[in-house]
Amino acid sequence: MSIGVGQRLCHANMNRLSALLLVATSLWPQPPRAESSADVERCVCAITTKVSPTRDTYHGTVVADPYRWLEDWTDPAVRSWSKAQSACARRYLDELPAAPKIRERLTQLLTVERGTTYTSPKYRAGRLFIIRRAPGAQQPSLVWFAHTDLSGTPNVILDPMRFDPGGQASIDWYVPSNDGERVAISLSSGGSEGGTLRVFNVSSGKPVDEPPIENVSKATASGDVAWSADGRGFFYTRYPRAGERPEHELSLHQQVYYHELGTSPATDRYELGKELPPIAEIMLQAQASSGRVIARVQNGDSGQFRFFVRDPDGRWRPFGNFGDGHVELAFGTGDDLFVLTKAGAPRGKVLRMSARDLNLSHARTVVPESDTALAHSSYQDDPPVITVTRSALLLLYQLGGPAQLRAFSLDGKPRPGPTATPLSQVLSVNALADDEALFAVESFVTPPRWAHYSALTGATRPLQAAADGPRPWTDVSVEREFAVSRDGTRVPVSILRLRGMPTRGLLLTGYGGFNIARPPSFSPQVRVLLEQGIAYAVANLRGGSEFGEQWHRQGSLELKQNVFDDFMAVGQYLLDKGYAPKGKLAITGASNGGLLMGAVLTQRPQLAQAVVSGVGIYDSLRNELGPNGAFNIPEYGTVKDEHLFRALRAYSPYHNVREGERYPPTLLLTGENDNRVNPMHSRKMIARLQAANASHAPLLLRTSGNTGHGSGKPTSAYVEELTDMYSFIMKSLDIPYRAP
Repeated sequence: MSIGVGQRLCHANMNRLSALLLVATSLWPQPPRAESSADVERCVCAITTKVSPTRDTYHGTVVADPYRWLEDWTDPAVRSWSKAQSACARRYLDELPAAPKIRERLTQLLTVERGTTYTSPKYRAGRLFIIRRAPGAQQPSLVWFAHTDLSGTPNVILDPMRFDPGGQASIDWYVPSNDGERVAISLSSGGSEGGTLRVFNVSSGKPVDEPPIENVSKATASGDVAWSADGRGFFYTRYPRAGERPEHELSLHQQVYYHELGTSPATDRYELGKELPPIAEIMLQAQASSGRVIARVQNGDSGQFRFFVRDPDGRWRPFGNFGDGHVELAFGTGDDLFVLTKAGAPRGKVLRMSARDLNLSHARTVVPESDTALAHSSYQDDPPVITVTRSALLLLYQLGGPAQLRAFSLDGKPRPGPTATPLSQVLSVNALADDEALFAVESFVTPPRWAHYSALTGATRPLQAAADGPRPWTDVSVEREFAVSRDGTRVPVSILRLRGMPTRGLLLTGYGGFNIARPPSFSPQVRVLLEQGIAYAVANLRGGSEFGEQWHRQGSLELKQNVFDDFMAVGQYLLDKGYAPKGKLAITGASNGGLLMGAVLTQRPQLAQAVVSGVGIYDSLRNELGPNGAFNIPEYGTVKDEHLFRALRAYSPYHNVREGERYPPTLLLTGENDNRVNPMHSRKMIARLQAANASHAPLLLRTSGNTGHGSGKPTSAYVEELTDMYSFIMKSLDIPYRAP
């Protein structure tokens, strides 16, 4: 294969080569013509990539796939090609003049100035367990406090650096036992999200003499644990072991098992899952007082659920069916169950029923649908949608991105709720003893601030002891605007600017998918941009949960184009209103947001002057063939359906790169250990762009060898990635670095 490492070729030359993409008889590009020294000065190194004649036929439509061979990571030629692309990207990125100063500032912001931060608390038997990231730490640790106000010295249970001093080991998730004496922790390495379960003694911080349980968590459906009421064992999710299923199915078929402490995992008892779809995603919760366990099962990434309740006698009873609108089930006191349902209520309502009969006809509505949507997420349980204290329901509502926590009695009567700042989100709601709850609030300019809420008095009490994190940005303004999309839909966007700083450019980001909202969140690294006069904007696009299920539905399946239209409308609005100076707009997104970047790049290549896209989905026709791609089918659709194929083909970035188009500077980022979005998407996309491009703009692929989709990334790796992103953006927008 002619990789051409070290050659300095104009992308214009590659245009001639790209004509070969559609020639079935020719697999190799012709040698480039000789270039003048002036041409060379304007060029960025590029890789000439072998072209194959692969074609597929979908519903009578022939689709070329010239870089199919780049999908096979076991092929040494693919690895050599990827290495050459990375070397090319490094040569360019390492020479960017702003990189050293940006790296220095990011290191300061993400270590020293970041202070100590806390996430994902869980309360058990008087102990507050929480994930703690200390200044300068490569990975967060699991600690516990004897006081729920986060005061006193934290007791360290597990610092992942014990397992890997290089910082590659990370905590996926953890679940303490009901008595607070033990904790089950899923650990993975290199961002793979492939979790192995270990049990630790809370008081000593030492591992319990238990063999690790492998395959409890994967990138496809994550994983979970629920301890038995007596603490002698736990229910847990597990994927097939090698030999139990064909290799291509080892990331499917998640099931529930029971492990008794002191026994071999080989003898663990099967509990639930054989009757479920291969793409089932299972979350567990236990009620200590009754011994009941709830299994919440999602059908892939569909947002459609069914539930199973396990009684103490071992019987699992089903509740609901996929597609009936019930999306959350939570234990109350005694036999009470609370159901969040969208059946006949697209913005959500809450029912109360008995766990004894699970008879929906006996359920009654306690909190009816309102004019704002209950903030349900299909994936995260932090914060839960429903939190139950001894006398109150705490429900999280979506306000178009920002969120609000509201309080009700157990019979649904409104109560004074926790106080919060405008344009903020609520995190980590946990019921405590004494009819209280712990929660955190953050905004674009305020880092998470922890507080107690009393259901008895309705009062909110800030926790001063937890305020040792970064300081609020009092010098940053936040403006909320609305752009109008192509079909007339009003799309919110929030813009951050440093007061008194002339705007030199703007970075716009968005996501728009999987019923996931983009709430206000405090991102310390963004200050690097703001200090350089680069405004930062976050769009709340359709496909998310910002305004309820209808908002999500309008950005999924055959309506996915609405997401791209929304983003392009926001970008144009920001340019028209002067938030982004002409010629100084950059855009960025990751994962489903990477698909968004690819679609905008190919549909409106002149909208932005720089594109940074991380771990993106670019070949929409073959995404479903990967393990996690199968889970994505309910969100994106499948090529097996002709109508959905037409929609996928219409926006698939890889298939809509145009010959001779002048594409802007583009940086694609991926990680070799990404088990959510196959890195082959990035390889194929950059090859296609490089071949078709008529400009001299750098089109780069940065592949990290020791990270995955993003989870578990060490601080040092995060700093390096952001350094490359921000210095690339500043170079592309022609914004020189200025000392803050």
